[in-house]
Amino acid sequence: MKLIIISNRLPVKAARYKKTFRFTRSEGGLTTGLNSLNLDIERHWIGWPGVEAETPQEQVQIETLLKKRNLHPVFLSNRDIEDYYQGYSNSKIWPLCHYFFTLIQHENSHWESYKRVNELFARAAEAIIEPGDIVWVHDYQLMLLPKMIRENHPDTSIGYFHHIPFPSYEMFRVLPERADLLQGLLGADLIAFHTYEYMRHFISAAERVLDLNFELDEVRLRERVVRVDALPMGINYDLYYNSSLDPKVARIADKLKSDYKDHKIILSVDRLDYSKGILHRLKGFSQFLENNPQYRNRVSLFMIIVPSRDNVDSYAGLKTKIDETIGSINGIYSNMSWTPVHYFYHGFSFEELCAMYHVADVALVTPLRDGMNLVAKEYIAAKRDNPGVLILSEMAGASIELIDSIIINPNDSTQIEEAILKALEMPEDEKRERMMWMQRRVSKQTVNKWAGDFIRELQSVGEKNLTLFSRVLSNEIERGIISQYNHSQNRLILLDYDGTLSEFKPRPEDAFPTKEIIKTLELLADDSRNTVVISSGRDHITLDNWLGSLNIGLAAEHGAFFKEGEEWHKNSIPAIWNEEILNILQQYVEKTPRSSLEVKETALVWHYRKVDAWLASMRVQQLIGALVTPCTREHLQIMRGNKIVEVKHPNFTKGSEANRLLKKKSYDFILAMGDDITDEDMFFSLPESAITVKIGTFSEYARYNLLNQTETIPFLNRLAGSGKRPQEEDSLKDG
Repeated sequence: MKLIIISNRLPVKAARYKKTFRFTRSEGGLTTGLNSLNLDIERHWIGWPGVEAETPQEQVQIETLLKKRNLHPVFLSNRDIEDYYQGYSNSKIWPLCHYFFTLIQHENSHWESYKRVNELFARAAEAIIEPGDIVWVHDYQLMLLPKMIRENHPDTSIGYFHHIPFPSYEMFRVLPERADLLQGLLGADLIAFHTYEYMRHFISAAERVLDLNFELDEVRLRERVVRVDALPMGINYDLYYNSSLDPKVARIADKLKSDYKDHKIILSVDRLDYSKGILHRLKGFSQFLENNPQYRNRVSLFMIIVPSRDNVDSYAGLKTKIDETIGSINGIYSNMSWTPVHYFYHGFSFEELCAMYHVADVALVTPLRDGMNLVAKEYIAAKRDNPGVLILSEMAGASIELIDSIIINPNDSTQIEEAILKALEMPEDEKRERMMWMQRRVSKQTVNKWAGDFIRELQSVGEKNLTLFSRVLSNEIERGIISQYNHSQNRLILLDYDGTLSEFKPRPEDAFPTKEIIKTLELLADDSRNTVVISSGRDHITLDNWLGSLNIGLAAEHGAFFKEGEEWHKNSIPAIWNEEILNILQQYVEKTPRSSLEVKETALVWHYRKVDAWLASMRVQQLIGALVTPCTREHLQIMRGNKIVEVKHPNFTKGSEANRLLKKKSYDFILAMGDDITDEDMFFSLPESAITVKIGTFSEYARYNLLNQTETIPFLNRLAGSGKRPQEEDSLKDG
């Protein structure tokens, strides 16, 4: 078994050197984090090597050099980088996920390139995936990839981690390709985010766009369960905590202390990006200098900006504004002995950065929107026993964990100004105490714990799917059922209707039986050894109109009505509904668009199949809360079914109907099939030897599972066809 990491970039980038290639470490938190992993598993990495191979020979050369490190390059052309990376990934998904709506660019060619490049990554994975491997896909550039891999490797364990924010549904719905992206992600077994907010947004989008129904953190697809979770990424804590012990780091730190011994240092480290709030930060610092003249000549802002995408117009324009703003601040306030803003437009080495972290009195981390922000955690670790203060944006994922920082709204320059003043004037004891609590947190939630938690949870989902799908009605299990069926003389076949025989319809009245359903029921009923009963929650008038002409039994409203022969029988249940309960249900119909109320003689059903998923989840809880007291008073039962809330008398259930049938006659073969929570009563009431089959979702009591409602009729046809007596088969041939 091996772990296959797939990301847009490899952890190294290639550069031509004479007639060969040299490799240097790639920038970014993902590379830093995953390079620090200490997992006892063989690791491979697929990604772009950072250079366009000009000839097939160069490709082979790069592949050979990287193979020694278990790195597998995906070669992209300059056009791919322009359309897939700069285009769809960074001019559409990135601004959308960071809530910069006006910067989104819509180009059809970008989407086509995005799909094509994801397919290139899928082919690269195809070349090295073996049975038992774990595939871990990373980030927004590869949102289609999990599904592509799943199509060729259905049994492979696939995880996906989204490193940037996931936007609210209202923002995500802007994407014309939203369904494709969500389906791509759902090819994974585990989809994880930094925070529960992003997780909640993803679930909301998937439910609304794809009409899925999550149960807490899981959704059942046709062939498997997919889990969604929040797993905040950490850093290699010991690496940063012990960095100041490195002689090289110590020398740099000592020089900084010597050069700026009379100054307080505020440190800011970012990639060049509009989501980082750099201009807001500079405005806040400028206000601080203007309103607190006592700190002039005493405080300097060290602003490190790592170049990124500065060939894109929006980024080039941002850099120009940053340059102008820094120039303006320094022009107003600087003098011969003091520069307010020290500006570095380049990357720093690990040692240089750790020295800056260790020396800086304040870290100013104020992105307008950020998935996690590892700079904040690196600063905390690198401080070691040196006091320092972290000012942190509430829009960064890290703010959920680092509650002992000074948390501010990054859009408010006045809050930034006030936070700087508070940080500089904070007592030493408070600084140390706040830092101690944050260090404890960061030291526990390390990158290794993050990765270990992810892999363990991914394996847990895989084990759950194996357990659940061992109950799926396979060909082998079906052959065993058919054998029992053929060797039996008295058979009871209990079938639910909606969601079992018939697919669900937006309007319940449209789910009338098709010719195929009628033909299957007739085939089963024609065998004198079979007692066929439709046990449904529908009202008896509808069932009689639809199926009353067939030679089968009918049980309506969960057994409150049952038909034997030509007559319907009603169990003694009051038919007058409490006015208070009716009014509550009607109120929820009126204030919940697309919902409806079905009034039966023995049940009241609120249908919400067509209601928006978020509104439905809220209304269901509100409705049940409103109904509890009057229903308890009237001794009524509240049940949640498939997109319904039902109020009914508890005396009769599908289980009580099954018991009634079992008391009338002995059966040597019992088959029960249903899809809803109401069918669980039926499964529970039947003997252990009964063949109980849950459709769709998995059951607590059913022995077997059919993955999809469309499989029910073919299964019943195979069963009925297998049980023909020899004389019946001869007569069919003669006919």
